[in-house]
Amino acid sequence: MALLHSFEKSGNTLFKHRGQIPVVLFVLAIPIVFFTNYNNIPELFQNGLTIVSIFISFIGFVIRAYAIGTTPKGTSGRNTKEQVADSLNHNGIYSTVRHPLYLGNYLMWIGIVMFTFNIYFVVIVSLAYWLYYERIMFAEERFLERKFGEEYLEWSKKVPAFIPGFGNYLRGSIPFSFITILRREYSGVLATVVGFAFIDHMRFFVLNNSFSPWRISTYAVLVFAFLAFLLRTLKHHTKLLNEEGRW
Repeated sequence: MALLHSFEKSGNTLFKHRGQIPVVLFVLAIPIVFFTNYNNIPELFQNGLTIVSIFISFIGFVIRAYAIGTTPKGTSGRNTKEQVADSLNHNGIYSTVRHPLYLGNYLMWIGIVMFTFNIYFVVIVSLAYWLYYERIMFAEERFLERKFGEEYLEWSKKVPAFIPGFGNYLRGSIPFSFITILRREYSGVLATVVGFAFIDHMRFFVLNNSFSPWRISTYAVLVFAFLAFLLRTLKHHTKLLNEEGRW
């Protein structure tokens, strides 16, 4: 098999299983936390890293929210199981970066990884993320190139793949929808909060050799779990979150 086709095939396979990545990060975080010497990290520095970590994950969520909240149904912006696109999305955030959802994912996850306070883990996860998603982006772009031809090639020449460039920004074709975010993003936000709580409880155990179930992170998980349950119920059993022309 030619390398070109091998990359595309492996990218499509990784695309289908990308939802399992958070589980892998949870497993890898356990030994990282246990072998990190937190006694050598000043408390003030730990507090600063905590704020930065949460902020980075929040920025990742904002990027995802903007991309999803301004993406029309049928475009290349919100496919979950396989490569799907009835039209090429090249306005709004897609006029600044070709893969905003993957950028948002990276920032949301790397915020959790930074919360371990282990720089080696940050570097390893960043490299692993790039190697993994490079194949996915390659397969996705091959699909778009075959389907849209010259239109895609012209767009890809002007818009960077992963690091945004704002020089060619074009206003999106539809307004931002907060309802879309409520319908689509509650599970991802909950997973992020659970990730932070997981690291917080493990670090407390390492430092104190005991568990403290009722920490701030625990209350945060309970609040977001309730909101996720409420939104999921509204999504599947009512029409309150339904919208025409949206994913």
